[in-house]
Amino acid sequence: MIKIYRTDDRSIHELDKIEDGAWVQMIAPTRAEGTRIANELDIDVDDIMAALDEEESSRIELEQGYTLILVDIPTVEVRHEKRVYTTIPLGIILLQNLIITVCTEDTPILYRFVKGRVKGFSTKKKMRFVYQILFHVASLYQADLRILDKKRVAVEERMNGNTESIDVMDLHELESTLVYFATSLRANGVVLDRLTRYKRLEQYPEDQELLDDVIIENKQAIEMTSIYRDIINSTRELLSAVIDSRLNNVMKYLTSVTLVMAIPTIISGLYGMNVNGAGMPFSSSIYGFAIVCLITLLFCLLVLWILRKKKML
Repeated sequence: MIKIYRTDDRSIHELDKIEDGAWVQMIAPTRAEGTRIANELDIDVDDIMAALDEEESSRIELEQGYTLILVDIPTVEVRHEKRVYTTIPLGIILLQNLIITVCTEDTPILYRFVKGRVKGFSTKKKMRFVYQILFHVASLYQADLRILDKKRVAVEERMNGNTESIDVMDLHELESTLVYFATSLRANGVVLDRLTRYKRLEQYPEDQELLDDVIIENKQAIEMTSIYRDIINSTRELLSAVIDSRLNNVMKYLTSVTLVMAIPTIISGLYGMNVNGAGMPFSSSIYGFAIVCLITLLFCLLVLWILRKKKML
């Protein structure tokens, strides 16, 4: 899908064809759409379609007549019937009087620009537009990181109740997501560093200040990712320790019950042997059965008291 926008008098509107100062938004374009735009603007079609490859890494390339910028942005996908976070490439192509964005989905980052919700946004100020996109990318990372931390807190709160193995899997999923985020943020940081050094890209003082803000926000997102990874790792270790402790308590309880139940089993087994009853204690008394049961009960209570004193019950 291809849409063309341009801002005039601080308002954005959609165009029917490509004009100077326009923004071409390409959402999951087909090969035919990419070829058409490439031929019309004299761009390598592979550069347009690069953002559709999930394995593409963040980078910046200076080509003849245009500049390609690839960054990773956070998004949500369904995996194992659950909504999880991942990253996808976002391609930005800068021409002389035009800017093109390419992504596999209609990301909320660009949706804010389409709806005119970004202050100072203009399709004609290409570098400022790029920095505004990168700023919102870093901000979205931070927002998603806070959501991930809330999920971790929810798992911690369940530790006081019935902790299940699925909680360990949830923490592992969160930790994997943070690994993806950390890798993408570091790669984006390299792109930002190069943007500060390329003289080919026209820079204005106010744009430079915005780029500095983007770099700060990206570094803060990297720091948040590192902190949350450490916390989740500690939480996962604590959860494993809690599960092991509960399992040990169950095993101790079962062992204690087995010891207590062994006493009547042994005594009844002895009295059930096929031997002369004259040699068995209380065999000649009419109260023998009651006496044996009482003695068995006393032995059981004694063992229970010992186990309780040893904190095995």
